[in-house]
Amino acid sequence: MKQAKLDAIDLQILAALQENGRITNVDLSERVGISAPPCLRRVRALEEAGFIQGYHADLNVKALGFEVTVFAMVGLHSQAEADLQAFEKLVGTWPLVRECHMLNGDIDFILKCVAPDLSTFQSFLTGLLTPAPNVASVRTSLTIRQSKHQPGVPLEALA
Repeated sequence: MKQAKLDAIDLQILAALQENGRITNVDLSERVGISAPPCLRRVRALEEAGFIQGYHADLNVKALGFEVTVFAMVGLHSQAEADLQAFEKLVGTWPLVRECHMLNGDIDFILKCVAPDLSTFQSFLTGLLTPAPNVASVRTSLTIRQSKHQPGVPLEALA
């Protein structure tokens, strides 16, 4: 997507929505210093331009019983584009995989996996991930604790 010019108000709107996606348009307009109708027009324009992809709730994984977060580093036998896309498509069908990033270097993909317990993750690892087509190697790292969780992007870096 071609980078469009965002002004200071657009960045303020994005920052406010990133912090609280449920903010009302009236509160948002007051926060960024413009009236409600142009604020709503700007939000819609930001949505249509693809800067805002959607809205979601940030769920508490521990409260919901998901005790295990594991990063799986996956190496493939073939890095041909068709094989990379096939792996990405397969990963898209696995609910335990919450993020998938293709990397350069020795590792082809890193997967962030969330499971209720270690045995559920191990079943996924041995039953689906390791035997998947084109998978050459899998190394895993179990997280001990999370010290920072900040979804979104650092908009202040654009200012």
